Amino acid sequence: MASIRREIFTRACPKDVWAAIRDVGALHTRLVPGFVVDTQLEPGARIVTFGNGLVVKELIVDLDEEARRLAWSAVGGQLSHHNASVQVFADGEGSRIVWIADLLPNELAEGIRGMIEQGSVIMKETLDRQADRS
Repeated sequence: MASIRREIFTRACPKDVWAAIRDVGALHTRLVPGFVVDTQLEPGARIVTFGNGLVVKELIVDLDEEARRLAWSAVGGQLSHHNASVQVFADGEGSRIVWIADLLPNELAEGIRGMIEQGSVIMKETLDRQADRS
């Protein structure tokens, strides 16, 4: 099973980062605009439309307020297994976000890794811009 781990450092405070992440229906406006162009909520899930045209249904597995951790699972499509999480930690004057995705088949890992890298860059830029406005 492929496992992808990415750490993102931002000047934004953990409270503000968590507020954006926990707003599971606002990926396209609060967290990764452009990378995600639309998010539609369903009971227990969200339908995510990425900027590259990919549409994915993500089941919301857990939203842990105390740990500031969101876990989800992409279903359907080419993946036979997918689970991911993002968690927010205080880090100096800002925050560290840890994004982990586990998936099968392994052959899809490089494409997913590329999407996570792209999303990470946009997430950092978006959160840093919000921190600069505060």
